[in-house]
Amino acid sequence: MPQDVNEEEDKHMKFFGKWLPLLRFKGSNDYWTSRYKLGGDSGRGSEGRAAEYKAQVLNRFVADHAIHSVIEFGCGDGRQLTIAAYPKYTGIDISTDAIARCRQAFASHSEMNFMLAEEYDGTTADLSMSLDVIYHLIEDDIYDAYLDHLFTAGKRYVAIYSTTGDAKAQTLKHVRHRTVDKDIEVRFPKFVRMTEYEDGLSTPVELGIGGPTRFLLYWRRGA
Repeated sequence: MPQDVNEEEDKHMKFFGKWLPLLRFKGSNDYWTSRYKLGGDSGRGSEGRAAEYKAQVLNRFVADHAIHSVIEFGCGDGRQLTIAAYPKYTGIDISTDAIARCRQAFASHSEMNFMLAEEYDGTTADLSMSLDVIYHLIEDDIYDAYLDHLFTAGKRYVAIYSTTGDAKAQTLKHVRHRTVDKDIEVRFPKFVRMTEYEDGLSTPVELGIGGPTRFLLYWRRGA
């Protein structure tokens, strides 16, 4: 089949994978499992300048702090990983289709492991991270449980890339902006915000999702 036909089919799959689940939206988990099942991808944040920006920051952070292991909650289709430089990596996602894609794409990478969220066994790492996930968690109970896993798993550091807007601000059905920085300050006092390091970062690439995205970086006291 000609390459341009394959590319056109791929565009259609991504389009329907994104918008059909949104039309029949039943919640955060259902939306993303349906999106990947229908051929959708992780979105614009995992491609182009946005992906390059995140890789630049995280690869430097891993090197600066001698991080040997990384765990990510919400690895998606793995496109962001293609430009990552992590010594050891564990990716977790709620979608069986997303995990299958990652396992296939990185089958030759022995330092990478992938598992379903329901299979999560308490694995920890030097750095626990969340990229473009939190503002897609519209339900409070899912959001609270997600933060618990994220901060329990980080032995030394936690890195978040998200909006930090008002908790009531909701744009699309699958987007809700939260004051995640304030929630973390109250709920996880053992973690200290690395504001000086954050201030040295370049300006993030905007995604047009109704609020600015940025890195929130934390270190665990005594680690």
